[in-house]
Amino acid sequence: MFWILTAAMTVLVAVAILRPFMGRAQAVAEPAAAYDLGVYRDQLREVDRDVKRGVLTGDEADRLKTEIGRKILDADRAMAKPSAPASRSARPWVAAVALALVVAGSTAIYWRLGEPAMPDLPLAARIAASDERLAALPSQAEAEAAAPAQPSPQADPEYLRLVEQLRDAVSRRPNDPQGLELLAQHEARLGNIAAARDAQQRLIAIRGPASQAPDHVRLAALMIEAAGGFVSAEARAEIEAALRIDPADGQARYLAGLMYAQNDRPDLAFGLWRDLLETGPADAPWVAPIRQLMPELSWLAGEPNYQPPPMAGSDLPGPDAGAVAAAGEMSPEEQQQMITGMVRNLEARLMTDSGPPAEWARLITSLVRIGEEARAREILARAQAIFGGTPQAMEIIDRAAATVGLVPAP
Repeated sequence: MFWILTAAMTVLVAVAILRPFMGRAQAVAEPAAAYDLGVYRDQLREVDRDVKRGVLTGDEADRLKTEIGRKILDADRAMAKPSAPASRSARPWVAAVALALVVAGSTAIYWRLGEPAMPDLPLAARIAASDERLAALPSQAEAEAAAPAQPSPQADPEYLRLVEQLRDAVSRRPNDPQGLELLAQHEARLGNIAAARDAQQRLIAIRGPASQAPDHVRLAALMIEAAGGFVSAEARAEIEAALRIDPADGQARYLAGLMYAQNDRPDLAFGLWRDLLETGPADAPWVAPIRQLMPELSWLAGEPNYQPPPMAGSDLPGPDAGAVAAAGEMSPEEQQQMITGMVRNLEARLMTDSGPPAEWARLITSLVRIGEEARAREILARAQAIFGGTPQAMEIIDRAAATVGLVPAP
């Protein structure tokens, strides 16, 4: 059936392309003088009508008829001459041969590069094939080996020294959960994703059944990042473990949707992501990438008319009235310490649980304003790695970085 429809469409297109050439050939075969004669006779009839309407006087009409009659005689003499043969370029067979060559070439290319023998793939077969791919996801080692290498962001030497001390402490106390948790966070901050993944795996192994959903989600996210954004078999197991503990965990549901989208199940990914957009917090870190991918995903899922809910404002709440009053009673040094503490708390939270682009933008500008420009550049590099594929998020971050001189103003 497919080939019958393809052949019919090819014939219709070929006829539509050749038709103008056929008309041109007929026009060339007819002498130009014959066309001129028809025009002049129409002009004579028009002169008579203008006389009846009073537009032309009799003398004016006579002069026009004399001029038109002279042109008619010239056209008659031209008609008496033998007509020149039609030009070679006007022959329709040239266009027909060219079109046949194009069709034959296209068919040959498809026959070599395409899959003409592929049978129809109904929905049930596609779902079954997707389930097979999900059951045979590559291992984490295979996914990481296939992922492109990513350069690590530059870090402050003092910070590197502190992280090295943390590594030594964890090596001396390998079963310390707090040390492993801190090591996973700071290795991820440095861009050592594989090392962060290993520390998080050891942390979950030590905690055992006491591990919470965020523990498994962090490990899954690190695995996916280490694999260049691909969900491996081990990452899927961590996502499912998190959802068993907390079926409402937003990040776990986002990662599950990513896994389904990568394996030709847009219907399942659409359901998960739609619910996150409509019921989850508007400032969640997964909202921006979902909004970017949702137009294509909704079309693939059979929901082309879906419109996501309107975006909420990106302004973040400031300190409450009690904090403002307390700050007014502090010395300048105490106020600076309070501001630095707030910046540190924001940084720790973003490094642990990430956050919306507006919070990353606030952290970048705050670090510059407390004199830590080098650290602000590290955070900017980290934010670019996280939100680089989301233009709306990067617009917020770049605008904030431009206000403090880290990047040129847009």
